[in-house]
Amino acid sequence: MEQQHVDVLVIGAGISGISAARHVARALPGASLAILERRARVGGTWDLFRYPGIRSDSDMSTFGFGFRPWRDARILAGGAEIRQYVEDAAADEGVLRHVRFGRRAVSADFSHDTGRWTVEVEDEESGERETYSAGYLVGATGYYDYDKPYRPRFPGEADYRGTLVHPQHWPEGLDHAGKRVVVIGSGATAITLLPAMAEQAAHITMLQRSPTYILALPEVDPVTAVLRKLRAPAKLTHKIARTRNIALQRGSYAFCRAYPRLARKVLLGLVRAKAGKSVDMRHFSPRYKPWDQRLCVVPGGDLFKVLKSGKASIATDHIDTFTADGIRLKSGEELKADIVITATGLSVRLLGGMALTVDGHPVDVTNRVLYKAVLLEGVPNMSLVIGYTNASWTLKADLAASYTARLLTHMRRHGHDIATPVASDGDRSEFSVMGEALTSGYIARANDVMPRQGTRDPWRLWNNYYRDRALLQDAPIDDSALRFAKAHTPHTTEPPATDAAPATDTAADAGTTTRAA
Repeated sequence: MEQQHVDVLVIGAGISGISAARHVARALPGASLAILERRARVGGTWDLFRYPGIRSDSDMSTFGFGFRPWRDARILAGGAEIRQYVEDAAADEGVLRHVRFGRRAVSADFSHDTGRWTVEVEDEESGERETYSAGYLVGATGYYDYDKPYRPRFPGEADYRGTLVHPQHWPEGLDHAGKRVVVIGSGATAITLLPAMAEQAAHITMLQRSPTYILALPEVDPVTAVLRKLRAPAKLTHKIARTRNIALQRGSYAFCRAYPRLARKVLLGLVRAKAGKSVDMRHFSPRYKPWDQRLCVVPGGDLFKVLKSGKASIATDHIDTFTADGIRLKSGEELKADIVITATGLSVRLLGGMALTVDGHPVDVTNRVLYKAVLLEGVPNMSLVIGYTNASWTLKADLAASYTARLLTHMRRHGHDIATPVASDGDRSEFSVMGEALTSGYIARANDVMPRQGTRDPWRLWNNYYRDRALLQDAPIDDSALRFAKAHTPHTTEPPATDAAPATDTAADAGTTTRAA
């Protein structure tokens, strides 16, 4: 079996993978690059999910790439538009040609003798195996299990005669026109499905065990709309919106954590103003503090509009059992349903399930910490891209990509083959990197999958864009916790002819002008 070698191998061609490939290609134009993507198109999550109304839950000026303006004044965008945006970015940045589709990374082993990764890959169409070697590996698969969503089993499911659907595996051509629909869940997916399906459904009900904090945003960013009318340059418009929205995201999160009672009053007051007097506020009054779980955003108050119209409703209760015609609740009420959608969440899986070893020894990711929230302790020459849970995912993905490019440039300039972050036992806590921040179901389930939270810098994950930007874009690469070395045996691959500095300033790529406070 022929082994294919590249300098940098990226696993995943979603937002994180395309950002990483673009930054590396810009920083090291002579380096060889490949991107392995299991699906048939780029886009990752935005190619996987195809349920009605699928959209971003972050504003597009920050959810879009820092290096590519989002040219629509709408604050949130649909899934198909986001996927196309990612593909267009990949094509325009010259990295789309490096994507090898239908390839699932099965295992990856790093050898200190060669200073290389060996990655076993399966062609999912033919079942044949391929082998790649790479000097550096980027894990850009996100942390969702694309094969198996989180799907609890409910009593009486076997008796139900209707259609049962999970949003992650939406059936093509499912017709809900004139049907009674129940959506189980209260997160972003459920809150998106309700207004998206209400127009055609006979009636749609969102069944939740407990409410979620909801924030209504305008459909169109008024500042961006004005700047576009004035024909301001797209890059300037993007920069202004992005800088402002990063500050708003960070400020609102900090306010909610510092003043939870006041934040709760503000959030519930905004819901009252949008929902009107006819809507029962118990459906919108969570038992937890703001930002103990992620806020759900609705554009133009679309959720409240369909609730006030009577086309949709909310039930806050627990399921007793499924019946032949629907769901009976603990209260005794029965919800009739032709279609039940289990928007019950996601399962967490790191690196797409790829087995990770170093010199043949398995790596237990759950017992490792992250260096600067990008490199995995004790694992050489690998970046692991994990986006923000309290802000737009892409903000962190872009920072991780920029740092990876800086690290590779530093290694090339100084003749280093291997870079390994080294931590001590006291640097890791009992929590996962996601366990302290939020209490959402998938966050709790991630505890047995994700790396540990660090106890101090540079091992602690802060979920703070300004702090991360200073750490990843401004701080020197050389660090006592990051060890550089030569491979035990000489390389067989000639270095690129050009050892160029980054073609663009990484701070400028972030699309912001402010510095960390």
